[in-house]
Amino acid sequence: MRTAICERFGVEFPLFAFSHCRDVVAAVTNAGGFGVLGAVAYSPEQLDRELSWIDRQVRGRPYGVDVLVPSNIDPSAAAPGARVLDSIPQVHRDFVAHLFAKYGVSPDTPSARGPSRNADQAGWRVTRGGATELIDVALCHPIRLIASALGTPPPLMVDRARAAGVPVAALVGTVEHAHRQVAAGADIIVAQGTEAGGHTGEVSTMVLVPQVVDAVAPVPVVAAGGIANGRQMAAALALGAEGVWCGSVWLTTEEAETPPVVKEKMLAATSLDTVRSRSRTGKPARQLISAWTREWDEATESPGALPMPLQMLLAEGALARLAGAAERGEKGARELVNYFVGQVVGQLNQVRPAREVVYEMLEELAGTIERMKQLTKS
Repeated sequence: MRTAICERFGVEFPLFAFSHCRDVVAAVTNAGGFGVLGAVAYSPEQLDRELSWIDRQVRGRPYGVDVLVPSNIDPSAAAPGARVLDSIPQVHRDFVAHLFAKYGVSPDTPSARGPSRNADQAGWRVTRGGATELIDVALCHPIRLIASALGTPPPLMVDRARAAGVPVAALVGTVEHAHRQVAAGADIIVAQGTEAGGHTGEVSTMVLVPQVVDAVAPVPVVAAGGIANGRQMAAALALGAEGVWCGSVWLTTEEAETPPVVKEKMLAATSLDTVRSRSRTGKPARQLISAWTREWDEATESPGALPMPLQMLLAEGALARLAGAAERGEKGARELVNYFVGQVVGQLNQVRPAREVVYEMLEELAGTIERMKQLTKS
């Protein structure tokens, strides 16, 4: 294909694959697409190791890094060395312990007693100061794109990327957000509809993409949310997008980081089995419905989600331990565990290599374009 995105990045297909798993990133890049590694889970040292591994695997093919730089977070995490965990109220710690007990999770599971002290460092990484450390590491590698996943890219991010010759992408959920991102220096806008997994807004992809395309032209727009096959990819291009940004479709691939028990849930889920909930990060994020989301969002005894990053630290540690308990066969833990995923989860019904997913999407895209051509013949 020859969209502006293909020309700009030297890729065969305008398919961006967001994943927290380095194996997915490398597989999609090597298949002719553009892998993007989500960096929020890594320390600077870990990120450097992951990117060095990707460098060896892709051997000069283009890939990128996505950094979480939220505009608004709890001030307790704003300073280096902040004791973020000290800001988590006891009532919220107690609620997590209550859930472990209610669902019969083994009492020796560490998260039943609350998050660990090293979570303070994780809290620092989702601040602008902490994200800067990840940005600096990323720009030391031959990345071809850096993305701001949540909020306007800060001037420091834009300036350092410009100096390194690396374009900046930014995710948006409204036209207003798109205007802000372009004004802040974003080179590419990812218009992400509410169908997407993770942090999303409330506007659907079909409505959002053409509005953003018109609003920010000639800045290229990539479509995200509800895209997991070639027909959906063709629809995004028809709406004016120069490419697509996919995340959920990789979660059930062989290479994915998804815990096996959660992968099983995804394979069995329908598109009605997701919800936008603050229960994992403190901001609305689409994820699988589970006992965890129901208890936090609906239970009368729930204290309600904390702001980011406090809720994220409280939840991610607990859910990681719950995934382990679920793998050991604990029924209550299986009810609680979930993961970020979009509404396309209803289309994910088998485990396949990421490369195979890429090729199937592109084959269906080509078939769809040919079918559309036939409709215009007299």
